Amino acid sequence: MKHNFPKRYQAAVLGYLGQSSSSRLQSAQGMGREALSAGLQALDLAKLHEQILVAEVLLGCSKSKRTRLIKRAGTFFAMAITPLEKTHHSARATTAQLKRFVETLSQRAVELAASNLDLGLEVAQRKAAEAALKKSEHHYSELLEKSERLQHQLRRLSRQVLSAQEEERKEISRELHDVIAQTLTGINVRLAALKKEASVNTKGLDRNIARTQRLVEKSVDIVHRFARELRPAVLDDLGLIPALHSFMKGFAARTGLLSHLKAYAGVEDLDGTKRTVLYRVAQEALTNVARHAKASRVEVNIQKQNSGACMEIKDDGRSFEVERGMRARGNKRLGLLGMRERVEMIGGTFCVKSAPGQGTTVRVEIPFANPKKPTPRKSRRNSLICP
Repeated sequence: MKHNFPKRYQAAVLGYLGQSSSSRLQSAQGMGREALSAGLQALDLAKLHEQILVAEVLLGCSKSKRTRLIKRAGTFFAMAITPLEKTHHSARATTAQLKRFVETLSQRAVELAASNLDLGLEVAQRKAAEAALKKSEHHYSELLEKSERLQHQLRRLSRQVLSAQEEERKEISRELHDVIAQTLTGINVRLAALKKEASVNTKGLDRNIARTQRLVEKSVDIVHRFARELRPAVLDDLGLIPALHSFMKGFAARTGLLSHLKAYAGVEDLDGTKRTVLYRVAQEALTNVARHAKASRVEVNIQKQNSGACMEIKDDGRSFEVERGMRARGNKRLGLLGMRERVEMIGGTFCVKSAPGQGTTVRVEIPFANPKKPTPRKSRRNSLICP
């Protein structure tokens, strides 16, 4: 019976605490008599009572519920120890002290367990905070590295822009000197010869005047060509489609490439800045085709796309790796970047698709309405590679 008593006492305590009525309180005295029969002392019963409270009842309880349970358990213990008090008169003096000892010990044990639990939660929270801090440091380190890389690319691009501008100025200077200046010199020589011939003999004068007029017309045509390349007046006066048609006509005559333009009239509803961007992108793309693609045919197609315009320049020439083209040095890379920067500046998207046997396609999408807020640039910044 002594070996079964702890389990029976535990069941009695838990049964009493689990009911709101005091009907089970009478079982406490029965437990006290069984403890007396088993030869247990008051201190033994107090230790058993305390172990049951800590292990089975109080752990995990809130402070208010813990106080209430300790008080009810104390009432049960007071009834259970009564038979022991009647038999052992010497225990009466220590009963109150034992009861206070049990309550205090139980309270401290439970508080210690709760403190350990809170400490464990705090340790876990600190570990999570440290992990988040390390992750944040790594993220900002990556952002800093990316910012430095972009700054380096920007400096390199700026140098390339300056170099390209200088090369363009050299080319214009060379053209002016080698073509226009020589033509004007020829006109001056012919005029001097005409003046001399007119004073001596007028025979053949009409023919020489006609040749001189042709030289003047050639000079005018060259000046007009320079003006059109710098800023085509037809773009401002007549619109994008006539300007592209005029440029592609001259492009086909100079390069021998078959070129075809297809455009819907609604593209003229774009504002002047956006129409200029489309013209410059088409101009640069066609120039790249003539220089690098070894193509026989090129098509420019402008159509309506959702709430904007979409332009595609497609050739049947050899392909190239777009990413490698971006990393290349010189004007080829600058042309791709320049086209993309122009398009992104007005809120559009730009991409290039190139594959063996399929040639190269440059695709531009531009919205009719201006974006209300600038779109944050992603890491790849409207990637050049079309999906």
